[in-house]
Amino acid sequence: MLFENCLPALSRRQWLAHSLAMSSWPGTIQQPAAPGDGETVTVEAACGRLRGFRRNGVVLFRGVPYAGPVAGRNRFRKAPPLEPWTGVRDALWFGPPCPQPGRSGPRGEEPAPDENCLYLNIWTPAADRRRRPVMVYSHGGGFTTGSGGSPWQDATGLAREWDVVVVATNHRLGLLGFLYLGELAGEESTTSGNQGLLDICDALKWVHDNIEAFGGDPRNVMIFGESGGGAKTSCLYAMPAAAPYFHKASIESGPGIRMMPPEAAAETTRMVLRELGLEKHEWRRLLDVPVEKLLEVQAALAKAPQGGPLTRMGGRRGIAGNPRPGGFGPVVDGRFLPHHPFDPAAPGISKKKPLIVGYNRDETIFFFMQQKNTEVFQLTEETLRQRLADELGSHAGAVYETYRRSRPGAPPADLYIAITSALMFGIGSVTIAERKAAQGGAPVYMYVFTHESEALVPGTRHKVGAAHALEIPYKFYLLPEPGRAATGSWNSITRPESIATARNMSQMWASFARTGRPAAQGQPAWPPYTLDRRATMEINAQCRVLYDPWREERLLWEKLEL
Repeated sequence: MLFENCLPALSRRQWLAHSLAMSSWPGTIQQPAAPGDGETVTVEAACGRLRGFRRNGVVLFRGVPYAGPVAGRNRFRKAPPLEPWTGVRDALWFGPPCPQPGRSGPRGEEPAPDENCLYLNIWTPAADRRRRPVMVYSHGGGFTTGSGGSPWQDATGLAREWDVVVVATNHRLGLLGFLYLGELAGEESTTSGNQGLLDICDALKWVHDNIEAFGGDPRNVMIFGESGGGAKTSCLYAMPAAAPYFHKASIESGPGIRMMPPEAAAETTRMVLRELGLEKHEWRRLLDVPVEKLLEVQAALAKAPQGGPLTRMGGRRGIAGNPRPGGFGPVVDGRFLPHHPFDPAAPGISKKKPLIVGYNRDETIFFFMQQKNTEVFQLTEETLRQRLADELGSHAGAVYETYRRSRPGAPPADLYIAITSALMFGIGSVTIAERKAAQGGAPVYMYVFTHESEALVPGTRHKVGAAHALEIPYKFYLLPEPGRAATGSWNSITRPESIATARNMSQMWASFARTGRPAAQGQPAWPPYTLDRRATMEINAQCRVLYDPWREERLLWEKLEL
């Protein structure tokens, strides 16, 4: 997936953003046939009456607007409040995702992207006002792609099996979500640079005001997200605008430690203006540029040089690391994002809120697959050393020797996967756990997902393993529906041990949402992460608690201070 500063030439994970169907602008009423089983359910919420539908044991409300229009004069600004409607609004079809590179028309059940994209989706066991735990998900795709309606994030199984309410949002992305105009627009655009995050804050406020009608408890809300969604969750954990509306969080394969400084964001804006042939004083003309042209500019800027390999990979800075001008992501503006989320310390505003943080063991295999890079899986000791020297410079020798001692007998390809996975996700995740534990407030729980896919990386004999994004259907308990054949995809849940892993992970996440303590029946107790023991849950068909795993590697990265 797709941070502007990860490995070179990473393709964005657009194929994980497949989603679902038509929705009209807030305030209009649709009358399509109900999908699913054909049984509709109507609720009276604070925003108005909504008609959803029942399918596979849960009730779904899709394409629910949570804020006003963000096109035209509202582009690059905080969304206006949602206007309540009269009558019954159908919530049967997914709303459009935000415009994004490489995606123009409808896909799956989802309509074409649209600048007015502020919709959310709800999965609930019943709209009965029973006050269940609420889990609000931010999708992956870096800060530039993705959708809250991806079929890999279908929350039917999670909601039905563990009696929770799940919400997923669409929000502004890329240039539309994070262009910074603070240097040019002054008070006319005080929220620019973070409008994508503020969209999620608006969704959280909507959940607070409305979710009880859908069987959820507004006083027990968990936020979570994977990859780019983990980075968004990291930011929300530090944002005053989000603080009143959630009570715990989970950051999955997306440690957001540092975000974009205003200076880099301002230079990005100057780059945008130059691409469009505009002067600084002409910035208001950005409001009239067609979305398609803005996406072209965004793509052009993404091709700019990305700096050295350590900057791209992130290290202890996390996935946003030291972002270069030309990328788009949250801006540390001193107001809406007052400081870096986890640098130099965990945010005090969330000191009393429990946290889960972790990553997948073999994260970078995903990216090598997307690059069609089979060379990595054929490395020898000699070519591994050369590659590390090219990418890590003077640090290469120490890194190679440490990993060779720590993982005796590992093939060179596996050493390189372990090193790059640490640099992109592992080090940052551990740093968040360390800084949260040092805060002395609510507990933090650390995990590593190790369950392997048996699928082979195309063109090789190497397993996909526990690659980036593999765990998404597991935490959503996304089992094949009865009577429907499995997809055969690299992260399908079909084997008995995969089903057991999915049950463990989804129950741990649901129990954390319910109580603030992750647990699964038949699995060991999950201790909090502390600076003396560093307990880490290994998530698999049979889970186990590891204490300070890969200690020598951790100490190396701390010494290098990357």
